[in-house]
Amino acid sequence: MPTKGELCRAEDAGWNRFRVLVDAVPPRFVDEPGFNQEWSVKDMIAHVGCWQAQAVQVFERIRMGTYVAERLDIDAMNREFVEANRPLPPATVRVEAAAARTRMLQEFDALPEISPTAQEWFVENGAAHYEEHAGRLQEWVEELQGRP
Repeated sequence: MPTKGELCRAEDAGWNRFRVLVDAVPPRFVDEPGFNQEWSVKDMIAHVGCWQAQAVQVFERIRMGTYVAERLDIDAMNREFVEANRPLPPATVRVEAAAARTRMLQEFDALPEISPTAQEWFVENGAAHYEEHAGRLQEWVEELQGRP
């Protein structure tokens, strides 16, 4: 099992790549659908941030000994997260996502040991999540750079 340090370094490297790609999106296109069929880049940032906020809750419960695995309707949660953030300006969504990431790192660090559940939530909502969206984000950035 990887150490906390190794997991955090992988998360940080993923975050830095993700942030560079997000920063490469011209501001006038951040709110424009096209990242995927329904989402803008702002929606994708909200999605990532909301899952990190969920990870915070899981880590808190693990640390307090109250965590119980539950079945999640991921598609419904994704819709709810994006819709809740749609009215917000892009800058607010970015700040909230950054704050969720910070809290996720703090709560992960506060865990006395890394259980398989904690590792899964950390990787899936950190490095693996950034990677999941990075390819399409890179393509979208390239598409947008070709526009006048």
